[in-house]
Amino acid sequence: MEFTPDARELADLELLLSGAFAPLTGFLGHDDLHAVHERGTLADGTPWPAAVALDLPEGLAAGTEVTLLDPEGLPLAVLTVSEQGADGPLRALNAPEHGPFARLRRTPAEVRAELGGRETLAVTMRGPLDDLAEVVATAKELDARVLLLPLSYGEAGPAVVRAALKAKAKLPDDTLVVPVPLAPREEIEIDLELREHVAAAYGATEHLAGPEPVRIPGPPHRRGLVVFFTGLSGSGKSTIARGLRDALLEDGGRTITYLDGDMVRQLLSKGLTFSKEDRDLNIRRIGFVAAEAARHGGLAICAPIAPYEHTRAEVRAMVEGVGADFLLVHVATPLAECERRDRKGLYAKARAGLIPAFTGVTDPYEDPDDADLVIDTTHVAVESAVARVHDALRAGRWIR
Repeated sequence: MEFTPDARELADLELLLSGAFAPLTGFLGHDDLHAVHERGTLADGTPWPAAVALDLPEGLAAGTEVTLLDPEGLPLAVLTVSEQGADGPLRALNAPEHGPFARLRRTPAEVRAELGGRETLAVTMRGPLDDLAEVVATAKELDARVLLLPLSYGEAGPAVVRAALKAKAKLPDDTLVVPVPLAPREEIEIDLELREHVAAAYGATEHLAGPEPVRIPGPPHRRGLVVFFTGLSGSGKSTIARGLRDALLEDGGRTITYLDGDMVRQLLSKGLTFSKEDRDLNIRRIGFVAAEAARHGGLAICAPIAPYEHTRAEVRAMVEGVGADFLLVHVATPLAECERRDRKGLYAKARAGLIPAFTGVTDPYEDPDDADLVIDTTHVAVESAVARVHDALRAGRWIR
């Protein structure tokens, strides 16, 4: 079986295989997570934060070998599933492909060998070190070599490495800079504990956590935005989405990308079936393109059915992961009204058994509980529905 972990899981996999998470050598399973939750240690008593887990598909039998792939399909490791899940042994296959500053990447063993047991002050960084006074004073007091560990995960990674190189120029000549792809955790205590573990693995005898960067987001009208319509076939979502596109083009001032579900299937998702797996893949493709448009400050409008909550959540995460905003519009027109309209005759075909797994008839639609705007078009004119969304964008200051 093959499985592609998400970005955070891939970063954790790299750190596990390199030894940066020592003594941990594999992902945490259910028993380990329970032990950490109860006692703050692994099942064998080793202290460890409960933050290194892999979300494999459910139902895999113990002994199953899962090949873990990077997003381009390169096999990175083989994981043997245990009775508890993803905490089985890992076997490395290939080194991950590194992007910017690949020349600076080194394993903990390589860095420890160069340090040779000397007193070392490691500084983990998620942003610039504007004040080096504490670093200089601590290194001098300990007679320690300085090791800067820029945490180079994600979009901000290259900027953090650049900040580390800038700081190195003001520190002793033997200061080392080694990027580490440690993904941040929401719980600050866990994040700091992971940074302590990584610093120790790289040979640090003392660790300083650099300050968190202060990010002041730009004004909404300059940030990327994805307006994501979801609703049953015939609900009116495509009509509203097209009306919104036209209104925004009339306004000017924003670059608009329009991704309608039917249009996408003619090209981007051509060849996909209407199985649950392919429908999920179709939505992920739409989300990926929308996120890329929003990454550069564009405004993307999407109008697929998107019946499943978990897939909509994935798209939201993609968009927010590139620093853009996400507005979910649920076109909540009831099934009876959608079926009454049935302009394409799809419901009639579904009732006749000619279309398998048709949303609302033979396959479920999961109503979103996180919609930013809900519109029932049963008794609402198209112009009024478009105006409601347009007004929401103005209220959120995404358009002027």
